[in-house]
Amino acid sequence: MTAITSDESEREARRHRTGAGRFARVIGLIVFGLAIVAAALLLAAASLIGPQVTFAPKEGVLLGLWNVLYATEAPSTRVAVAAVALAALLAAGVALLELRISNRSRRSVDPGAAPLAPKLVMARTAGVFAGPVTVTVLIPAHNEEATLHQTITSLQGQKPPPARIIVVADNCTDSTVAVARSAGVDVIESEGNTHKKAGALNQALRRLLPGQGDNDTVMIVDADTILDDGFIEAAVARFTADRALMAIGGLFYGEDGAGMLREFQRNEYRRYSRDIRRREGRVFVLTGTSSIFRPAALRTVAESRGSVLPGIPGDVYDTAALTEDNELTIALKSLGALMISPSQCTVVTELMPTWRTLWNQRLRWQRGALENLGAYGLTPSTFRYWAQQLGIGYGVIALTGYVAIIVLTVLAVSSWVWFPFWMWLGLLFAVERVVTVWAGGWPARLLAAAVFPELIYAAFLNVVYLKGVTDILFGKRAGWTHLTRVPTASVDEAVTAGSHR
Repeated sequence: MTAITSDESEREARRHRTGAGRFARVIGLIVFGLAIVAAALLLAAASLIGPQVTFAPKEGVLLGLWNVLYATEAPSTRVAVAAVALAALLAAGVALLELRISNRSRRSVDPGAAPLAPKLVMARTAGVFAGPVTVTVLIPAHNEEATLHQTITSLQGQKPPPARIIVVADNCTDSTVAVARSAGVDVIESEGNTHKKAGALNQALRRLLPGQGDNDTVMIVDADTILDDGFIEAAVARFTADRALMAIGGLFYGEDGAGMLREFQRNEYRRYSRDIRRREGRVFVLTGTSSIFRPAALRTVAESRGSVLPGIPGDVYDTAALTEDNELTIALKSLGALMISPSQCTVVTELMPTWRTLWNQRLRWQRGALENLGAYGLTPSTFRYWAQQLGIGYGVIALTGYVAIIVLTVLAVSSWVWFPFWMWLGLLFAVERVVTVWAGGWPARLLAAAVFPELIYAAFLNVVYLKGVTDILFGKRAGWTHLTRVPTASVDEAVTAGSHR
């Protein structure tokens, strides 16, 4: 058999991308264009149902050059109620449609369309005892000497501990391998890998999966993640109680650290975890920080690559995807898999220390999410992700319009104008922001109550969204950046201690 070179592998991955071509290039433009159409329709509807203006608009001068008209009237009750009703109707419609799609998938008995559907899994495993649930952990690591020891320690302290911990060292030039071996865990070093984290994990999974039984689950944990006590215990209990459950994702929150930028990210993660809890664990993304899979789920994904799913046949992870965790989640949902994120399975993850590193991280996340939609298209399994991206696009328009109106008013009007209606609406918004991060303590609550700092953070994320859209449209090559942390004294001590064992 002729060996496949990395270049040939990459070309094959591109050929197997079902969304390759013109549609994938314009995916971001399609999403943002639909959001613009939705905003225009909402504006038109408000204009049609609203009453005629009874007070003449006032006039201001923008920077002494342009005349600007502005109205001090609050929207009519009819317009306000219609807007709230329309928003509630849209949210309810998306939720009900998502629930219907999810229920149909779970009840599917078509092995060709949904081989991992709960009904089919339960039928295949009826009366079969596959042994107690075990957990084998894979930790993909590229130059992670600074954080790896803490991750391994948090895993070894779990009750029950994992049956096996394997560090997948990918092209490491630091002491990552030495730190792993000093901690007493196994190491697999990637060979000739040019596909980053996904490629390294594919190599490790090809060696691991053939020997895994149905209950010998595989856990993927990032090398900068610390598991909270009880994570594995809760996950094992869930897998034991439900044979149809194919994957469990962790709920993550930000590490400690000073600075407003870190607090922005912690608040963002708190709101995400709160949303998942309100959804009773129904997961958006099986986070790369920590997720556990049944071997049957990963094998089925690998078998479906190149036909039902994008990617190279035999690969668990699609190496052409920028966000491999998001893509794998969509792949499993496309195959009918049942997955959850229990509230007991929580982890601490790293936060970006600078605006530049945050920009790089979020640009990869946003672009990866859009490219995944381009690869899969509009299907029942991707409906929720399309709705989410449309919501982001609409949010960009709404926030930009809100800020633009404030700036125009400030620059054009000689005296400050108080709008009671918008002040009450702003107060309601501030209360919502505070309540959703209440568990974070007073630093989180005060930052949320200030409103405007978080609006600036949201505006930053909106710019990232627009950059991702334009990069895809113009075919700009995507980058995958890695945050390198400076090793601490404890790391050096751990390596030294291990060398004397």
